[in-house]
Amino acid sequence: MTERRKATPLRRTTVLRAGLSAALLLSTVAAGLGTQASASDTSVGAPPPPPAPTAQASSALITAMQRDLGLSQDQATARLKAETAARAVDRAARRVAGHAYGGSWFEAKTEKLTVAVADRSVRNAVAATGAEVTLVRHDERQLDAALKRIDALDAPAGVGSWHVDAKNNSVVVDVVSAHRDDNDVRAFLDRARRSGPVTVEETRQTPRTFAAGTVGGDPYYTGNVRCSIGFSVYGGFVTAGHCAQPGAGVSGWDGSYIGTFQGSSFPDNDYAWVNVGSGWWTVPVVLGWGTVSDQLVRGSAEAPVGASICRSGSTSHWHCGTVLAKNETVNYSQGPVHQMTKTNVCAEPGDSGGSFISGDQAQGVTSGGWGNCGSGGETWYQPVNEILGRYGLTLHTA
Repeated sequence: MTERRKATPLRRTTVLRAGLSAALLLSTVAAGLGTQASASDTSVGAPPPPPAPTAQASSALITAMQRDLGLSQDQATARLKAETAARAVDRAARRVAGHAYGGSWFEAKTEKLTVAVADRSVRNAVAATGAEVTLVRHDERQLDAALKRIDALDAPAGVGSWHVDAKNNSVVVDVVSAHRDDNDVRAFLDRARRSGPVTVEETRQTPRTFAAGTVGGDPYYTGNVRCSIGFSVYGGFVTAGHCAQPGAGVSGWDGSYIGTFQGSSFPDNDYAWVNVGSGWWTVPVVLGWGTVSDQLVRGSAEAPVGASICRSGSTSHWHCGTVLAKNETVNYSQGPVHQMTKTNVCAEPGDSGGSFISGDQAQGVTSGGWGNCGSGGETWYQPVNEILGRYGLTLHTA
């Protein structure tokens, strides 16, 4: 869904911009960061990034997690610490498990990462990484192959999305409740079950897109459409592909010209990047919109399923939730989009392209979903590391 530009577009003052730049400089000096780090281990031609510095979560970020996740201050602080540890455990467990790796998820109640393995012989070695281990029938490669076979099917509008679910050890297909008994939905599910292990679940609504210095969450305009900046990269920023086609001109929050869409893909994918010029520059910051302090971006280590995550966008601003699923195919009316991550963070028209961040680690750009920030809902994002690798970009980090 696009957000049509109103007669008086959203604007912010140059005083705020100057204050943001000063705050960024002070934060960088305070953290002892004298050099710029490489952004992503998937960037083309880029060396592996150095370890990200340990940074204390801001009190405002903790407050936002308390509000949206129902946590106490101590619980929010402990959860962020546990999720940082879980990312490292997941990388180690994946290496040790090899082809037997069946996926992983973070358990908020125990603050532990669970890793599924399809071979009993690697169980003890994976457990030695610090992970909880569960034995499953299908490894990740088998589940991904089933997902690709389902991707090749024509999905009716009553099917919302499908993804590999490590905890269920199957491909989960979400069907819109009101269409569960439609003949075309039943036929699709019959074909899907022949593709591999499938579990059917229900969702309330059909997903839709949220289209509506380059700082994550800030608005930008292409004609009369407003979207949101995802993350700064060297030379520009990344955002959602459904916001515009390559060559489309982009203006910023103040109406001045920024640059043009250099690459864009939608559907199939939902990502794009825009070059920056004409006096604009990039900064490694995601807007907190006054709900939390503006967040520095220090890397792009991927958060596991079950981890907390927050989103910044130009309509609904700052909201938090949890990662629900990865590698999900979302069946928009314009066509399916693959390899998405699902969350229970709310979003609204105009938030498209905006930043998903976990702690200080960039996660992805807002694509679409269902619901709103009054009644709740679900939102998907396209993982940022895939975008960086596709276009050979390097994330701008603090």
